[in-house]
Amino acid sequence: MAAAKRFPDRDDVAAVRAEAEQLEPGATAETERRVAGRVMARRDMGKLVFLDLVDRSGRIQLICRGEGAGDLRLGDIVGVTGAPARSRRGEPSLQVEDLQILAQNRAPLPDTFHGLADTELRYRKRYLDLLMNEDARRDAILRARMVSAIRAYLDGEGFVEVETPILQPRYGGGFAEPFTTHSNELDADVYLRIADELYLKRLIVGGLEKVYELSKDFRNESISYKHSPEFTQVEWYEAYADYKDTAARTKELVLRAAEATIGGTKTSFRGHEIDLANFEEVRFVEALEAHGVWSRDAEELRGKLTEAGVDVSGDRTWSQLADHAYSHFVEPTLIQPTIVYDWPIELSPFARTTDGDETLVERFEIVVGGMEFANAFSELNDSEEQAARFAMQESEREAGDAEAEPGDPDYVEAMSYGMAPNGGCGVGIDRLAMVLLGRDSIRDVILFPALRSKD
Repeated sequence: MAAAKRFPDRDDVAAVRAEAEQLEPGATAETERRVAGRVMARRDMGKLVFLDLVDRSGRIQLICRGEGAGDLRLGDIVGVTGAPARSRRGEPSLQVEDLQILAQNRAPLPDTFHGLADTELRYRKRYLDLLMNEDARRDAILRARMVSAIRAYLDGEGFVEVETPILQPRYGGGFAEPFTTHSNELDADVYLRIADELYLKRLIVGGLEKVYELSKDFRNESISYKHSPEFTQVEWYEAYADYKDTAARTKELVLRAAEATIGGTKTSFRGHEIDLANFEEVRFVEALEAHGVWSRDAEELRGKLTEAGVDVSGDRTWSQLADHAYSHFVEPTLIQPTIVYDWPIELSPFARTTDGDETLVERFEIVVGGMEFANAFSELNDSEEQAARFAMQESEREAGDAEAEPGDPDYVEAMSYGMAPNGGCGVGIDRLAMVLLGRDSIRDVILFPALRSKD
């Protein structure tokens, strides 16, 4: 049986199945339908062969005369013409008149009942995971819907989607180590971006006022259940807004994404029932004080953490100690969606100071299920103060913090032309997908995650 090159004018399996469900058991419709998909089960019953055909919309039973199925194997991709029918036992089906092989399967499929059970193999051979696992296909489709809903929301609010450089002469916009490569043409080292922030805010200077980017970013960091060296995020910046405006917008964006993805606001994540319609709030300092690990003095804070059994041998600066205290004591305890706001200035080189305390800045993170998935500021828009903040970060680097912000003179120059006050936010698409789809590992929501070599 020769393989056909094409199979046009197809119907979705789900539509044909719905038509067949309207029939009485044993009845066949007079209409003709064409479907295509992969054969995932075969049952030979005398002169009849029953096949299960699967496409991305669903599954349907095919009823074939024995010779019509020939030497068809599990995993073959076929195009079928026939009439919607319902078997005597009531199973929605397609009575096959013509069957064409479109692609042959020449490798043994994993067990069709248990599917692909090896987690490592699922990540390395995602095509097999998608082929055998209906939940994996569902997650891929729902993630795409989530991204579309985020785009639609921002577009509807008047934002302009833009593209900024992935290869950058300087990296910035976050605390992370970059991937470094070399441009032969420019004869210079360049960096894969760790964030989109500094280029997007250049566009605020240029007068675009409301911009966003859905982007791949890269950080040369460890892999964990919530970290991937290559990840996706959406960042937006809005002129004449502050972090309170941005918090309201972020909550609305999450609600729109949830409605499009799971049809509501309630989900199960890492063993907890989560309601994304209700956000709690806490100030950074108050959260650490509640755990008895807040101090502005580096040695006192080091002592508090050591006394609490935290290994601080790798923390060189006060900001590293404060961040360690937060990530160890506070973040894991925040289960329901929580906005943690007003952060120390040392941890936030791009945020405006609060009106009441110049040691704190107008920044918030959103945490759910013990995992941060959004980070936002009232953006600093004074070029001289920004230059001073970069100098502060340089002292952090000299003190041993390799992830401190390296500085960007060109960005400071852009700001010197006047930047409108603005609010900005970055939302981790992968992490939000984890929450909405109830997946415990970021590798479950990335189709082709980074993995260590098997050698």
